[in-house]
Amino acid sequence: MNIGFIGLGVMGAPMAAHLAAAGHAISTVLNRSPLPDGFRATVLDTPAAVAAASDVVILMLPDTPDVERVLLGANGVIEGIQSGSLVIDMSSISPIATQRFAEAFREKGAGYLDAPVSGGEVGAKAATLTIMVGGPVEEFERARPLLETLGKNITLVGEANGAGQTCKIANQIVVALTIEAVGEALVFASKAGCDPAKVRSALMGGFAASRILEVHGERMINRTFTPGFRIRLHQKDLALALDSARALGVALPNTASTQQLMSACAALDGGAEADHSSLVRALERLADHELSNGKA
Repeated sequence: MNIGFIGLGVMGAPMAAHLAAAGHAISTVLNRSPLPDGFRATVLDTPAAVAAASDVVILMLPDTPDVERVLLGANGVIEGIQSGSLVIDMSSISPIATQRFAEAFREKGAGYLDAPVSGGEVGAKAATLTIMVGGPVEEFERARPLLETLGKNITLVGEANGAGQTCKIANQIVVALTIEAVGEALVFASKAGCDPAKVRSALMGGFAASRILEVHGERMINRTFTPGFRIRLHQKDLALALDSARALGVALPNTASTQQLMSACAALDGGAEADHSSLVRALERLADHELSNGKA
């Protein structure tokens, strides 16, 4: 297929490379990210040109305004989209805005799926992403072969656009609160005089075991905060959660407090661009104690 892929960032670049390796012809438009080494794609001037050359257009962009600009702005995808084409937005953005975007493309005779992902840079490189999809079942089945090239756990959450984005928000709540819980536990144990690495190892054998304790707990202990998923992006996702919860009349008290901790961490030197596991740095400030200082 002819695939337009817009958003060749930390996750988008390996995702597009997997599609190219599967034999699809890729076109793109460059913004901030250059083409990765060894990756071949046709570079076009505008999103509209990419859409005109593509059977399917995939987006992997940071936030709702970025998606809106690329889709509906001047020389946007909607100006070049062909009737019968399919747009797949794999960004993590507002469910309400997603419904509006989908309606605009359906008026042009194009299909639209929201298909945000979880798994970070590691999952993007390994093609093991979890993909949460909202949209009509026939469009989902059309996209399935492409999605299976990118991920392993692929679920049509609902046939209404926005269902995938709602599921992704739920995912980000769970991830953020679990990172915060792991950080609290390790800071507590470390300040009590225990080796946090040994505490983590012990917990991995019990009911507290989780992928986040395994991966991000190790990052916290080793101070390896090179971003797989940046604090500022998780801040954005929690803001979406709180905005949506306010509209629904749902209280998310721990989501709100964890977002505040992320804001505190983002204010530290380089914090906004660090991995979200660096949330532990805000907890360390509150405890006046760094994990490495508590090793027995």
